Amino acid sequence: MKFSVHQASHIGDRKYNQDRVAYAYTGDALLLVLADGMGGHLHGELAAGLIIDTFVELFGRDARPRVAAPEHFIGEAMKQAHERIMKFPHDQARGGFPGSTCVAALIQDGKMYWGHSGDSRLYLLRDGKVQAKTHDHSMVYQWMEWGIITPEEARVHPQRNQITNCLGGQSDLFYMEPGEPLALQSGDVLLLGSDGLWGPFLDEELIKAFAAGPVAEVLDDLVAHALERESGHSDNVTGLAIRLGDSEAAHDSAEPVFHILEIL
Repeated sequence: MKFSVHQASHIGDRKYNQDRVAYAYTGDALLLVLADGMGGHLHGELAAGLIIDTFVELFGRDARPRVAAPEHFIGEAMKQAHERIMKFPHDQARGGFPGSTCVAALIQDGKMYWGHSGDSRLYLLRDGKVQAKTHDHSMVYQWMEWGIITPEEARVHPQRNQITNCLGGQSDLFYMEPGEPLALQSGDVLLLGSDGLWGPFLDEELIKAFAAGPVAEVLDDLVAHALERESGHSDNVTGLAIRLGDSEAAHDSAEPVFHILEIL
């Protein structure tokens, strides 16, 4: 498989960086996963870390060198991660279990299988358009879809960070929303981002950014600009971007290769 890839994260103006991100690949399959942990005193970074660990472990088990049931992989990995979080020792008096959003994609045989929980997003950018993206699990996003508020109003709404779905947290909140499997094309860009990354930007700005240069340069610039726009109250800012295409670097391996971004 041929692609360029880059992942980046910044703590922003928070006390802890609770975002986690990783990718893994063989010659026939590529996994992308990002998690945004929630609740500083509940150690949301532990929930996010368990999500990454679960996806990586299952990919390492199943990608030999391709995943036999790719249409089920994302949902099963997310379900297992949620169950692991709910078994984690917790302090009910301080709010219960740690929680985390999750967005993930598995690319295999020219198709993308994807799903998410919460408001971490996946964008598929193609030919100057958003070909597909996830739908945030939040009331503010729902109000925007209903036309009650505009995208610009949603971007700055005071309740924009209140989500209605996550892994962990409360056991009755979690569900995984799958996306329809999509055929990919040479030149496609996939962007996974926590709300700290996509929140400061309109979709048109993301499209323009990735039309201008290599994914590593573009993603690093987006992180820097997100910090500038939210200066003083920036969330953790984390993203993972890839560009597919025959002109990109070949990533061939019979055994799974893992790249988990180290976040201190």
